[in-house]
Amino acid sequence: MSDSVERVREALRAAGHADTITMFPEGTRTAQDAANAVGCTVAQIVKSIVLRAGEQVVLVLTSGANRVDTAKIAKAVGQPVKSADGRWVRDVTGFAIGGVAPVGHLSPPRVFIDADLMRLDPVWAAAGSPRHVFRTGAADLARMTGGEITDVKEE
Repeated sequence: MSDSVERVREALRAAGHADTITMFPEGTRTAQDAANAVGCTVAQIVKSIVLRAGEQVVLVLTSGANRVDTAKIAKAVGQPVKSADGRWVRDVTGFAIGGVAPVGHLSPPRVFIDADLMRLDPVWAAAGSPRHVFRTGAADLARMTGGEITDVKEE
């Protein structure tokens, strides 16, 4: 088991969440891959989008069916945001792209949660690797991350 998956497992336990991490050998790198592996809709997959606001880590947790409107995020953050490259994502979060979990980050991110996720139960999120996900509820996701629930989707 990788250190990043164990970090997610510890963060889940610390938050009083059951260890629901499951490994899928075929991979869960994309929302569609994850939905196929889990057997759910793409909308129930939590995509973790890492953005940069200067040196601040901004994590957007969105429904797998939605695209993120970065202008909405920039407005909420109060400064411009840009996509983060893979090396920066790994350095500041401790996760590789395709496995960025909502919890267990090396540097605490500012978190925004797609309001559309709040209508879905259960949801599955990355658990530290492109082959691991965990099952949770949207309300638990908000509680564990302290994320701001808002409209993040691109129209």
